[in-house]
Amino acid sequence: MKQLVANPIDRLGELKQRYFPGLCVAVTIGIAATFLSQRYGAPAMLMGLLLGLAFNFLSDEPRVVPGIELAAKTLLRLGVALLGLRITFSDVLTLGWPPLLMVCSAVLLTIGFGILMARLLGFSNRFGTLTGGSVAICGASAAMAISSVLPQTEQTKKDTLFTVISVTTLSTLAMVLYPMISHELGLTPAEAGLFLGGTIHDVAQVVGAGYSVSSEVGDLSTFVKLLRVAMLVPIVLVIGVVVRRAMASRGEVGGGSVGVPGFLIGFVVLFTLNSLGWMPQVIVEPMADSASWLLLTAIAALGVRTSLKEILTVGIKPVLLVVSETLFIVLLVLGFITLS
Repeated sequence: MKQLVANPIDRLGELKQRYFPGLCVAVTIGIAATFLSQRYGAPAMLMGLLLGLAFNFLSDEPRVVPGIELAAKTLLRLGVALLGLRITFSDVLTLGWPPLLMVCSAVLLTIGFGILMARLLGFSNRFGTLTGGSVAICGASAAMAISSVLPQTEQTKKDTLFTVISVTTLSTLAMVLYPMISHELGLTPAEAGLFLGGTIHDVAQVVGAGYSVSSEVGDLSTFVKLLRVAMLVPIVLVIGVVVRRAMASRGEVGGGSVGVPGFLIGFVVLFTLNSLGWMPQVIVEPMADSASWLLLTAIAALGVRTSLKEILTVGIKPVLLVVSETLFIVLLVLGFITLS
């Protein structure tokens, strides 16, 4: 009986010894990134990534590696699942069909454009899907979610880090420039909300840009952005199915039966429960906020795992790809606003 009682305790001690050092590193970097973000107004995701890259030397430390891997994978998936608490069915239906049509069309067409441009520039379809999806949906969070259903190779890791850096940088620039563009174009508050929410990559930058114009524009742009976030589940699921089938047709490892990723199921369940009002609001907000913390910790861990030297060797073509995708979605959304 004593042995049966002691085993779980011993097991807990083993898990703590195995994962705590690496998790502690990732969480500490996340806290530092949050401080820098609040103190200087820089994007927390970008700060977490850059600080993580600065601690890449820890990736060779055996005591740290298991916890870093856990943060980069498990915490990432948990954070994506909790994003389901940030939007409800009623939110999706509030604006009516035209904005929904715009969001769905913009997301699908931007991903398609990314794949086409990737081919023209000599990259794989997977890289075009990764960059196009991150630009089309929700920046760094989408890049990490899409990456999780792609083959886990060194190239995938490198592509993901590049995508996170590039879309976060462009999103920060957009937060400053796009409100001025909307003013110069003479957009109404409703049109400005559609423009900012439909084009800026990351949620935080959409909030910053929208509320820098007005509260009305801020509310609308944030809502439109969350509609794009809602596209994350079906898009990632379809990408996972296509990738696995392609791998299976080539006889590659991991190309067997297609399963639904657990974090996508979690996203849908939480989205549904929150929409039906079956979750106490007293816990919804803290859980939704924790998604940002989990994703920040995951991106910090991803930075620790990757050498900055590898990222700096990407060349000009990948940058051209992400910039072209960014310009494409801008022109697409402006075209929709003009025609509507």
